[in-house]
Order: sequence, then C-alpha cells, then structure tokens
Amino acid sequence: MSKKIVCFGEIMLRLTPPNHRRIVQTDTFDVYYGGGEANVSITLANFGLNSHFITKVPENPLGQAAINELRRYGVSTEHIVRGGERLGIYYCENGASQRPSNVIYDRAHSAIAEAKPEDFDWDEIFQGANWFHITGITPALGDNVVEISLRAVQAAKRAGCQVSCDLNYRAKLWTREQANKGMSQIMEYVDLCIANEEDAEQIFGISSGSKIDAGEINVEGFQHVAEQLMERFGVKMVGSHLRISHSASRNGWIAVLSDGEQFVQSKYYDIDIVDRVGGGDAFAGGLIYALLSGKNLQETVEFGAAASCLKQTIPGDFNHVTLKEVEALVKGDGSGRVKR
Repeated sequence: MSKKIVCFGEIMLRLTPPNHRRIVQTDTFDVYYGGGEANVSITLANFGLNSHFITKVPENPLGQAAINELRRYGVSTEHIVRGGERLGIYYCENGASQRPSNVIYDRAHSAIAEAKPEDFDWDEIFQGANWFHITGITPALGDNVVEISLRAVQAAKRAGCQVSCDLNYRAKLWTREQANKGMSQIMEYVDLCIANEEDAEQIFGISSGSKIDAGEINVEGFQHVAEQLMERFGVKMVGSHLRISHSASRNGWIAVLSDGEQFVQSKYYDIDIVDRVGGGDAFAGGLIYALLSGKNLQETVEFGAAASCLKQTIPGDFNHVTLKEVEALVKGDGSGRVKR
C-alpha cells in the first residue's frame, strides 16, 4: 500500500501579472493556487504517494475552487474543514534580471488564520499515516495556529509518524521573537528540519557566518547550522538548498543534507528561472519521497535537488513533474533536448 503523508497549512489564491509585468502596470493577472504545504502535498501525490492536505477554507466558490485544484492532482481533501469568511490571497510579481520578485499578502482574517484548535481531529487524521509535514509559515498566522500546529505535531508523534518542518521564516508575517517562541515548541517534535541560513539565523540566532546577499555558497557554514539545530532540538536530519543569485532569473544552486554522521551535497545546477516560488517546497517533497522510498543520504539529496531544479522551470507554485523526469535529471539528463 502507498505511504500516507499528511500536510497541514494554508492554500491561497495567487495572482501574478503576466510576462514579468509589475503590479502597477498590469490590467490582468494569471491565476494559480499555492501555499508551502499544499505545494509539498501535490508534489508527493504526483510521485504516487497517498497525499492528504489539511486546512480550513470558506464555504464559498473560492474555497471550493481551492479544494478542486487539490483534487485535480490526486490529493485527498477528506479532512479539510469548511468555514470562516475568506480565502487568503497573495500577489506575486515575478522579477527579472536585477529586479527581484516581490510578494504582497492579503491573507488577514482568512479561514485558516481564524481556525480553532478544536476544528481538527488529529488522532483521526493520522490514522494509518507515515509522515507529517508542516512549515513555519502556517504558525506565523497567529497564536491560535501555533496551538493547532503544536497539537498536530504531538498527534503525529503519537501515531508513529516521522515529522518534517521547513522553517520558512516570513518577516512579513511575524517578528523574530514571535517566530522563536512558536517554532521552538514545534521543533521539539521534528525529525527532518529544512532551513536555509537566513531561516536559522532569523528564528534561532544560529549563524552560518555567511553574508546572505554576498553571492556565495558557504557549505561549511551550513554544516555548522545543521549541527546546532540537531544539538538544540534533537532533530535527526537537516537539509537545505543554497543559492548564488546571479540575478532574479539566474541562480547557481546546490542542496545539502546532514544526519549528524554524514554531511552530503548534491551536484551543482545553474538554473535559468521561470518561477522560483515553490522551489523549496519541491525540494522538501523530494526529500520526503526519497526517505520514504529507502534511498540513502546521497541519493536523497540528489533527488530533492533535482525535483527543486525542475520546479523552477514551471510557472505557478506546483511542481508538475513526474518521477521519471526527476530520476532522469539525477542521472545527468539535463540537456533540455526535445523528448521524442
């Protein structure tokens, strides 16, 4: 039977000006749906796993459209709660060359942001589950969602699940002090932590010694970050994707993964970016799939890196790639030649 994975978070409506336009100049928007945990859930469904997404959406056509989008890709929505007043929205202005991308959130008072802990029966949700994934974005929505997230990770451990958390610090959603308080509680239950240097430093004050905007990849510095996260919280693995941003549309990129005994890194990719949103979520989904499939540490980091690399060539939040496509890139087929 396929492994069951549960992801909890917010799915939002994403509005993006076409053709790299700025918000102030556009009169149309491309419409997508997305959200950190929803993106992971869809990646895992695309890879053939039994993927369940948990959230709360309003009982109106926008909420139903979000559910329909998840179902379209084979994600189970049976435990999604209906209620609340609105679906969160975010505007994503895709950058180009030296102009960075920019995100504007319109998610205050969304259904999930105003959810209550009693809305979710976690013991029922985790029946038969093998893995639970969450990010630091969802707890940032409010103290009530920190409590919901904490109850979720506690129930996941009671059910015998492995727990992964992508720290994903969002300064537009909460302060460093709020993030430290909320995420420190959740991290006590985490097996796999995914974080970049900025996440670890902004939330927990753990520095890699790198200048984040200096255009360098500091693998040794991140090894220190991984060691500190393991020592402080007892997590079993720490993974990250490290970038050199040549511009908004071209990045150098590798992934790293540590289990406390081994520290491995993927091959290096130069990526001509179409849409980097969701790239980290594709990496997380790739790691989860590889670990559940019994891959070793080196195979796992290579699989996660390849999944993320391919996502960044696709518009929207979701990673519309197959297992075969990821495996082909891992084996070195990155020519971009037409498949006939």
